[in-house]
Amino acid sequence: MTAQPSQKERIAALRAALGPNLTIMGHHYQHESVIRHTDLRGDSLELARRVADTDAASIVFCGVYFMAESAALLARPGQKVYLPEHSANCVMAQMAPAERVDAVLRALSADGRKVVPLAYVNTSLAVKAVVGRHGGAVCTSANARTMLEWTRKQGDAVLFLPDKNLARNTANLLGIPDDKRHMLDVRAANFGADVLTDEARRAELLIWPGCCAIHARFNLRQMETARAAHPGCRIVVHPECSPEVVNAADAAGSTTTIIRFTDEAPDGSTVIIGTEINLVQRLARQHAGRLTVLPLLESACSHMARVTEPKLLHTLEGVAAGTEAPVTVPMDLHEPAKAALQRMLDACA
Repeated sequence: MTAQPSQKERIAALRAALGPNLTIMGHHYQHESVIRHTDLRGDSLELARRVADTDAASIVFCGVYFMAESAALLARPGQKVYLPEHSANCVMAQMAPAERVDAVLRALSADGRKVVPLAYVNTSLAVKAVVGRHGGAVCTSANARTMLEWTRKQGDAVLFLPDKNLARNTANLLGIPDDKRHMLDVRAANFGADVLTDEARRAELLIWPGCCAIHARFNLRQMETARAAHPGCRIVVHPECSPEVVNAADAAGSTTTIIRFTDEAPDGSTVIIGTEINLVQRLARQHAGRLTVLPLLESACSHMARVTEPKLLHTLEGVAAGTEAPVTVPMDLHEPAKAALQRMLDACA
């Protein structure tokens, strides 16, 4: 009996058949069984930049939904973007509903002050459209400092959303004092009153109270335990961690920064990483025998995990057959959302 080809072999065959008409992109947090099939891998900023340079008619994006939406926004006419699992979302993005963001911005601007929004890329297409209509921009963890500087020049105050930790860590880098910051209460029953307080009116940086459930799990106790168990180790974390954790680390930055930090670590050293476990495990394999790479805590994103090798195979089969539905961008959201993304790309060119 002839052995049936494995999923890996079937994906390889489909990639070969589709040839230059296909590009598979993947975020660093994807599982190894998925990321090994990608043509391009990176963080949110890197992948957003690469969309415009991709000639393939079909882009399969292995990541969560907001990333595929961004790719669809930046795709050229005739290009289609596909997502292997449409339920792969982002808990942080869901903490900032578009209607609430728009209502808060309108309330903050009711007294004539110009409040410009800066949205972390971990937001829905609808939120990006709201931000674009209010003259704001998008940022990633890699360029948050640059984009917060840019946004501060556009008006009287900035509304940074939805990640409170990235907002506070970026404000620390820029030296924005605590008395010029204000964490908003955006609950439906309270936000109307809260945005009109004296504290909110005085603030130069208004902060949405969202966070990443994966990075919120890291704490100082874990860092103390790691340093005690591995004397001389170096700890690097993502800026979605709390300011206390970032301040106690040896370095902090985007996934690209974490990769570079690990690549440049001296032979024989121990690197402790505070970010999503798939990236940590990949770096541990890559540097096996040269470094000891360990997680600060095994923290996994269940939504990233929804994109699997079987679902990637199914998507590629649909693309090849012409039956797979692409990610669509509603016409009323396209221009304002793209404007918010384009402002980021222009400012960081």
